[in-house]
Amino acid sequence: MEGSAAEVPSRQTVSAALDRAAASYIDAEAVVDGQVRLGWTELRQAVHVAARALTGMGVRPGDRVALCAPNSARWVVAALGALHAGAALVPINTRFTATETLDVLRRSAARVLVVEGEFLGRDREAELRALSPELPAVVRLPVEWDAAEADLPVLEEEQLCDVMYTSGTTGRSKGAMSAHRQSLGVAEAWASCAGLTSADRYLIVNPFFHTFGYKAGILACLLTGATIVPQPVFDVVEMMRMIERERITVLPGPPTIFQALLDHPDRDSFDLSSLRLVVTGAAVVPVVLVERLQAELSLTVLTAYGLTEAVVATMCRPGDSPETVAHTCGRPLAGFELRLGERGEVLLRGPNVMLGYLDDQEATAAAIDSAGWLHTGDVGTVDERGYLSITDRLKDMYICGGFNVYPAEVEQALARLPGVAEAAVVGMADARLGEVGVAHVVTSPGSTLSADDVIAFCRERLANYKVPRAVEFHPALPRNAMGKVLKTQLRKENA
Repeated sequence: MEGSAAEVPSRQTVSAALDRAAASYIDAEAVVDGQVRLGWTELRQAVHVAARALTGMGVRPGDRVALCAPNSARWVVAALGALHAGAALVPINTRFTATETLDVLRRSAARVLVVEGEFLGRDREAELRALSPELPAVVRLPVEWDAAEADLPVLEEEQLCDVMYTSGTTGRSKGAMSAHRQSLGVAEAWASCAGLTSADRYLIVNPFFHTFGYKAGILACLLTGATIVPQPVFDVVEMMRMIERERITVLPGPPTIFQALLDHPDRDSFDLSSLRLVVTGAAVVPVVLVERLQAELSLTVLTAYGLTEAVVATMCRPGDSPETVAHTCGRPLAGFELRLGERGEVLLRGPNVMLGYLDDQEATAAAIDSAGWLHTGDVGTVDERGYLSITDRLKDMYICGGFNVYPAEVEQALARLPGVAEAAVVGMADARLGEVGVAHVVTSPGSTLSADDVIAFCRERLANYKVPRAVEFHPALPRNAMGKVLKTQLRKENA
């Protein structure tokens, strides 16, 4: 690779990275999406057209462009186009309800919304217009970008690159901000640790709206020349077909996809021999899963730890034992320092800790202390090698199918359901999804609420992965002397 972004700080912008890729990997494929096959020069041309079109719509440096669409070549072009126009990218979770999406649009003050026309039976633009007549300018995908005659701005490494929204433990989403140098810095570190090169073909199952799909995916490929192969919806058979057809070499994702791959009865009918590396995390990783991936598919398996505010903070290294890969998240990378604070809380410090939360100084100050340490809310241990193991969460967050779920957000939704006097939500182990939510509910006197009523109410207001899978009714919730709900006791009930 010609001079990494980490080695050339003055060139740590997404536009410079794409320029380098187009100049360095002339004959290589940049994006393969069904019938769409773009080389790096073609991708750069398409991105510049999209950037000029957005500029013609009034997008200026410092503006925000929201993007709500499934993994596709269209997503890549729109996202990089927004960045080349000088805007900050605001990816939106495609599983969000219209209410959740509208909240992000308003709070990010997005000037333009780029949205998929229809996806999984939903028309998100129509849903939004039914909620509010006041939307930003909308670009509906697929689209032929109408390129205007406009000069593209020169980007700076400290310029705001993206705002990644994540729910906080108070139930209010927060937009974690990163500069260009930071988004590229974590991508460069991930790519280096994974040994990513222009010879790799990277099947990106992780959603592009997530830091793993966008930064450890698209941007990592941009820096190394690896081919981006998006998969819009996870389907294990289609995934195996794509591995065989496109000679995929790199496949990150949550443990559930690898379990599904190993256990599928038709696995042996597909040629999966091109695969060399899988990277997993976001949930408990069984040692036997690592051992099977190594033994049955001859793969290198790595685990990693990160969060929206820091993206990729620690990672295992090639050659680590199955026990190390399964029981730890590796050691720091991307310039991060790691230490344990009170009660074993994982603290991170370094150049790639987020700039802060958009328009939320109070939440920023609570997350990053005066010495620059990011308080993650996760509890862990560090061994003599400097390898981190996550043992618990100070925050009550649990992970369903690879997505973070914050119980307070679900509890706030339940509080609006007539007949609910109190509610507490905890995670419960699930063989397929890792963890699922259980709502523990105290009903109002005379209420006839059923579990189906509670779940149906949540489905109307929350993304599917946030919806509890089970409901338990109680005469009262267990509390300590200070009146706090004892969620540890509720978890034991569901163990």
